[in-house]
Amino acid sequence: MLRCTHMTYMANARKILLIMFILLGALSVNLAAMVAEDAEAADGAEVSPAWLSEWPDTDFSRHSINFEDIISGGPPKDGIPSIDEPRFKAISETRGIPDSEPVIVFTHNDETKVYPLRIMMWHEIVNDNIGGIPVVVTYCPLCNAAIVFDARMDGAPLTFGTTGKLRNSDLVMYDRQTESWWQQFTGDAIVGASTGSSLKMLPSRIEAFGLVRGRHKDALVLSPENQITRDYGSNPYVGYDTSVMPFLFQGDLPPNVNPMMRVVVVEGEAWTLPHLMAKGVIEHKDIVIRWEAGQNSALDTRTISRGRDVGNVIVQRKEGTGTGAPKDVVHHVTFAFVYYAFHPDGQLISE
Repeated sequence: MLRCTHMTYMANARKILLIMFILLGALSVNLAAMVAEDAEAADGAEVSPAWLSEWPDTDFSRHSINFEDIISGGPPKDGIPSIDEPRFKAISETRGIPDSEPVIVFTHNDETKVYPLRIMMWHEIVNDNIGGIPVVVTYCPLCNAAIVFDARMDGAPLTFGTTGKLRNSDLVMYDRQTESWWQQFTGDAIVGASTGSSLKMLPSRIEAFGLVRGRHKDALVLSPENQITRDYGSNPYVGYDTSVMPFLFQGDLPPNVNPMMRVVVVEGEAWTLPHLMAKGVIEHKDIVIRWEAGQNSALDTRTISRGRDVGNVIVQRKEGTGTGAPKDVVHHVTFAFVYYAFHPDGQLISE
């Protein structure tokens, strides 16, 4: 979440911090001092005047987390602009995306849409409608978490934007109807009138564009908003997923594993990507997890299409009779520190 609305915003504090992080390594930074103006409470219950001024319609009396766990990511509210009126091209007419680049692909009611990470990197949220239902497509670069949600709450559609804030280095979204804050990784409302509610996650994949193009001939591909003001195809987090430590994270790190190691999370359990790569296929209960080569890391080199190969992960549930086609399952390909932050008692399998 280290972008800005236009090129002049590129020099904001968050980008400066990331450059320092990359050049100097994992420094011991007093995050509380960095965001003192944003979240001041030592007891986790107070609300700073800055929050009250920026969010006059948010009900801060309702919250499920400590306010001190939420920090500024740099940009203000909507400083990273969501895409609210997405435009698409037929996949057969789409040019300029190499076959190995990662995209989010989601299918519902025989309609398939593709959201390239080269675009999601700069917007993080797309409010859309697929197969007759409202959805919100999300991507948090600091967690490498790509999640599609059913955007309905009690039958009414919600639309979402970025708060500019982070919790456990994860995107904190807000809905424009109640201005409640939502944790992207879990889909839970954590601050505001909707606190206690959860969005339903829908099965999606991060796949190499070439695989999607070969399988979904009628898919629609998200088109760039404004190629001039945003450097689509570039990665502003150069070297992030091979760094020593996560950025803007102040929680406990997982024991005995590299915090930046990719892991595959399925229904609260997780497997390290190196373990999955070595085996190729993992079967667990009625779940089958597969890996195949051919997808660039979006968080490695400056140009996404030149990122190292981290491969494609598919997670499916076998049909009970063994005769039906397997169905995709909600899963995350994220980092070990993220899994540990949200599942501190979860099982991480590495061998």
